[in-house]
Amino acid sequence: MNKIVDMGAYVKTTIKDKVAEIEFFSPASNSLASEQLDQLSNAIKGLGENDGISVIHLKSAGTNVFCAGASFDELLAIDNLENGTKFFMGFANVINAIRTCGKIVVTSVQGKTVGGGVGIAAASDYVFATETASIKLSELSIGIGPFVIEPAVTRKIGLTNMAKLSLNATTWRTAKWAHQAGLYHEVETTLSELNYSLDKFLKQLVSYSPQALSAMKKTMWKGTEDWASLLKERAGVSGELVLSEETNKALTQFKSK
Repeated sequence: MNKIVDMGAYVKTTIKDKVAEIEFFSPASNSLASEQLDQLSNAIKGLGENDGISVIHLKSAGTNVFCAGASFDELLAIDNLENGTKFFMGFANVINAIRTCGKIVVTSVQGKTVGGGVGIAAASDYVFATETASIKLSELSIGIGPFVIEPAVTRKIGLTNMAKLSLNATTWRTAKWAHQAGLYHEVETTLSELNYSLDKFLKQLVSYSPQALSAMKKTMWKGTEDWASLLKERAGVSGELVLSEETNKALTQFKSK
């Protein structure tokens, strides 16, 4: 399977006042191709070892969509189990990079997010969102399931809410719902209000002991030590499902809409 990258897509990092900001963008509603997911996980891993920063801020460009999940074009191109598993490992690697990173990862969700984007929010240590940041797990509607991101999402919102989100695969849940469920920590009315609150919070974190923050990070992620193998196993499940006749039919119908 050839890698598919949208022209103009990027992952970039800037560092200022001990805060490392990672921004990603794709013309396809900020959906992430495999190459971008690799860049994202590598950036997080590298920054986790950087003694010059105290916290990581993860964001996407634009105002209406945070992340539309993984690249649909790449999904359609999967033709064997090896490629399928590798494809679904993209978000698994990002989640595990956030989990094992020694820095607190704060994510700002400025718009709608789907599938793997919900997984990124769930894996983040703290999330700011706007009122327009609705969420949806649409995987079952196209013949697969949110297996890779499920551990991260369930850890945040619980099994009952995970069932509501995943089994109602065509239903958008509001930012208010996501906040009440525990996915978002703060919800602001506008993007400018989000940025104000976020900046204040990041400055507060930077004032804390880096060693204490790192120790707190380890404490918050206790019990997830098996996720490296667990998420790889889940990627295999999705990689097999995407090759099924039912999924092929669902994807074909989705593409023709």
